[in-house]
Amino acid sequence: MDAMYKRLKAACYTTNISMSVVINLSPLLFLTFRSLYGISYSLLGLLVTINYVTQLSIDLVFSFFSHKFNIPKTVKMTPVLTALGLMVYAVWPLISPETAYAGIVVGTVIFSVSGGLSEVLISPVIAAIPAKDPDREMSKLHSVYAWGVVAVIAISTLYLMAFGAENWYWLAFIAMLLPLFAVYLFSGVEIPAMKTPERTSGAVKMMKHRTLWLCFIAMFLGGASEGMMAQWSSSYLEQAISIPKVWGDILGTAMFAVMLGLGRTLYAKYGKNIGRVLFVSSIGATVCYLTTAVAGHPAVGLIGCALTGLCTAMMWPGCLIAAADFFPAGGVFIFAAMAAGGDMGASVGPQLIGIITDATIAMPQAAEIAARFSMGTDQLGMRLGMIVAALFPLVLIPAYYRIMKRRNA
Repeated sequence: MDAMYKRLKAACYTTNISMSVVINLSPLLFLTFRSLYGISYSLLGLLVTINYVTQLSIDLVFSFFSHKFNIPKTVKMTPVLTALGLMVYAVWPLISPETAYAGIVVGTVIFSVSGGLSEVLISPVIAAIPAKDPDREMSKLHSVYAWGVVAVIAISTLYLMAFGAENWYWLAFIAMLLPLFAVYLFSGVEIPAMKTPERTSGAVKMMKHRTLWLCFIAMFLGGASEGMMAQWSSSYLEQAISIPKVWGDILGTAMFAVMLGLGRTLYAKYGKNIGRVLFVSSIGATVCYLTTAVAGHPAVGLIGCALTGLCTAMMWPGCLIAAADFFPAGGVFIFAAMAAGGDMGASVGPQLIGIITDATIAMPQAAEIAARFSMGTDQLGMRLGMIVAALFPLVLIPAYYRIMKRRNA
């Protein structure tokens, strides 16, 4: 039995690492797509929105109709969809460069479905495995995702530097090996039983609790707080702070992911009192966003970006832990509802930065204003977008304070 659980955990970890690929690969290629295919900032930001809205749709379906699905088969199908999506994502632009964006979108939709399934089902699978400290096991699962982000950034940066941006599609082919390995791992295990509402009315009944909506709003704001820096740090550091891409990705974006993984790993090993951790994290994230936005020196921008990872590390898994404690009988529904909130925030936040950047560039006065601060219009737009991003963790401060008080009550 222990051997089966170890293999099942390995399958879940590999699936979560695959999820780190499908969420973070496109942002690392934003400027590559812009230079090769002439895609605008708004359309680049839309890729992130498509990713998270697709995941959100899966979250909502499972929030109300999880009892209609064969959960074990769906779990095992998840990495298959990841591999299929990555294949379309890479092959379509290679065959038809003039419709590259359409192919990237189709591939994104397919692997985003698997991402949604991962969010909804992998966490409750881990929760269903007997453990001495379930909270720390949950944090460990999400720390694996963060370390996967580090690997994606490091491998992508080194690959593009060595082989050139025009050969970007091989990254997707290489990434396909992860979900295919997860398919193999899942093939030899049984998925433990998980709680689901027996009918849709059971989910609707839980939705009447104010605490559920407090957690949902916190997940929305936390998903945005993590997602905005994760998705835009590569382009922001290169364009707004004028750091060469290779150093921006390694010292900024990769360090963001390292700090994200470090925060989750530390909680998995030593963590307690998640309410207090979340409250302090929201204050720190607000300061980090503002610091990054107004940084006058590249080193300050890099530090602000990296520390945002530490401050947002427990926002997603921490809120899952709190919600599961508030609603112990919620099962798959609670994980799906919280994932819906997180995905909604992670789709709205990054797209908002893209919209603000393009809108600033299009302003007639943009060049004049930018010149006053000795910067270009792209730099001005991205800095304004990052200032707006600070509002999300700022609003989280009172939300997490209420969660902390309710858990201590």
